[in-house]
Amino acid sequence: MADESNNPLFFRRILITIDEDDRPSTSRAFRFAMTMARDYQAHLGIASVLENDDISIYESLMPAKLNERRNHLRRIVKEYADKATAFGVEQVRPIVAEGGDVDDVILQKIVPDFQPDLIVCGADVDFASHGHPGAIGLRLTKKSDVSVIVIR
Repeated sequence: MADESNNPLFFRRILITIDEDDRPSTSRAFRFAMTMARDYQAHLGIASVLENDDISIYESLMPAKLNERRNHLRRIVKEYADKATAFGVEQVRPIVAEGGDVDDVILQKIVPDFQPDLIVCGADVDFASHGHPGAIGLRLTKKSDVSVIVIR
């Protein structure tokens, strides 16, 4: 194997996770991911997960209400995608998924489909909706087969 220690390291497929419940942390992570994607001319996947815990039993029984929640999340992810495109990122893909634990949905559904070589996420410091601060970033870092950068 050739010695690559002096070669620059570039990421070609960057996945940013968007947490609607933690806008300050997400905003910083998004700015970082979009800057890297533009500067490296990388593909940028912008992903968010509609969590089962965020859906009440009442909402789950009403398809119209559930679709409203899905459409709201799609609009948010599209807004981020539009910002990235306006910033100069040439290849942007909005991704919305739903399911149980956010980290499991990201790693089991989104990562195999998008195939990133870097995952960027916020540190969950301003709104700890996931049990404790930094929970998603920590779990992604521990479980992921690709590099993860957690932005504070």
